[in-house]
Amino acid sequence: MNLWRWNRPRCGRPPRRAKRATFQPLNTEYFMPPLWAGVFPAVTTQLKRDESLDLPATARHFEALIESGVSGLIVCGSLGENQTLAPDEKRAVVRCAVRSARGRVPVLSGVAESSTAAAIRYVRDAAKLGASGVMLMPPMSYKGDPRESTAYLRAVARGGGLPIMIYNNPISYANDITPALFAELADEDRFVAIKESSGDTRRITEIRNAVGDRYALFTGVDDLVLEASILGIDGWVAGTGIAFPRENQRLWDLTRAGRWDEARALYRWFQPLLKLDTHVHFVQYIKLCEQETGLGREWVRAPRLTIAGEERKAVLKIIRDGIKERPKLAQSP
Repeated sequence: MNLWRWNRPRCGRPPRRAKRATFQPLNTEYFMPPLWAGVFPAVTTQLKRDESLDLPATARHFEALIESGVSGLIVCGSLGENQTLAPDEKRAVVRCAVRSARGRVPVLSGVAESSTAAAIRYVRDAAKLGASGVMLMPPMSYKGDPRESTAYLRAVARGGGLPIMIYNNPISYANDITPALFAELADEDRFVAIKESSGDTRRITEIRNAVGDRYALFTGVDDLVLEASILGIDGWVAGTGIAFPRENQRLWDLTRAGRWDEARALYRWFQPLLKLDTHVHFVQYIKLCEQETGLGREWVRAPRLTIAGEERKAVLKIIRDGIKERPKLAQSP
């Protein structure tokens, strides 16, 4: 029996706005940081052609990812089109993910707000909805200096109440949390993980040299995952792999087993697909991957548009060549 069919979360109901509550100061004396490691995919938010949320389709994708062996789910990140979702829609996606996961894997939500107060409010709502933690991006409308960036991160950690994965992506968000700043932030218990997306693999060693194993270290750049694994990481916030979840998990498992020749062979097949995650149209590209592999639809929310013309032909060729040459996976290591 397909138990998920009968216990499927009712994610298609209209979203309800999370109620606000008055929070007392956090008691951090007994805070036990979670152990996050493995593949935590950044999941797309499935939409209908009219750009409305398709929560049942999103829930089906969650289930496919969990069945592939992922260790966690990250919703409402950049790939989840956070910045185009209304506040109640973000909360509806988190609720859907928590109900879909049913405690099998932790659910994290991206936090992409423009003010400190809004970020704290969102984290508190995510906690009430059952999220296990958040992936915290810098403020969306302001490029802060190091003092402002660290003040923002600390305020959200102290006011929000959930464990935090700090998302460092200076290429996209113009705020760079350097290894020295991670060392400065190490006294804040609720910072438990880093998503390192600077595109510079030297950062991995620099962070380890600066803070040791203080944080769980995740790579967030798909086409650097093998290089990052050799240098020593704890997890992978995967992008393109959400359309190829079995191959994605297999690649990660091979790196954990130290089977580098096999990992390299699989990586060479995967690399053109993984590189789709590094383009400005990465949301459209990955949603098109999901459509081609039967795990979703390509609809995006404006101002994004589905890709067209020669760009579409080129991306479809990469995807379809990858599907055609898809390797037959041997028994897991």
